[in-house]
Amino acid sequence: MNAHEIFADFIQRPIDAVESLPNLNAQQLNTHPAGHPNSVAWLLWHTGREIDVQLSDLSGKQQVWEEFRERFGLGELGDSVGYGHTSEQAEQIKINDQKLLVDYVSACAHALGEYVASLAEVDLDEVIDSNWEPPVTRGIRLVSIVDDAAQHVGQAAYAAGAVVTTS
Repeated sequence: MNAHEIFADFIQRPIDAVESLPNLNAQQLNTHPAGHPNSVAWLLWHTGREIDVQLSDLSGKQQVWEEFRERFGLGELGDSVGYGHTSEQAEQIKINDQKLLVDYVSACAHALGEYVASLAEVDLDEVIDSNWEPPVTRGIRLVSIVDDAAQHVGQAAYAAGAVVTTS
């Protein structure tokens, strides 16, 4: 296996996980289990946004969000990524359509996979952020993006299990 094949498999994991979530109704998607500020809807929206924004920064291409913004109807808050959201802001992210969330996360992850496939392996070693010690390479940033996505989808799966069993 080469780096491209490994990454293709790696990026498929959050896609498979988000597609395997139980079917949730609007109330379940937007419930904040145990009063936590992050609902399943917020976690999935955030997963897509974090992939999308970072990919756009890396590739110089337009965000996938441009194709989804109107369908989400979240206004300016939807254009954010969610890092640093207050509880009140997180609660404003209300999405009643699970398929829309799955489609957005999947589209972002597929775009990330296409971007990686377009790179030469030597591109993965390019330092893209020297503000860290050690400096961050393109490859490390790509791994970080997928790792973050996998963690948030895992949190969404946990929260989905909690809201399904209490409904």
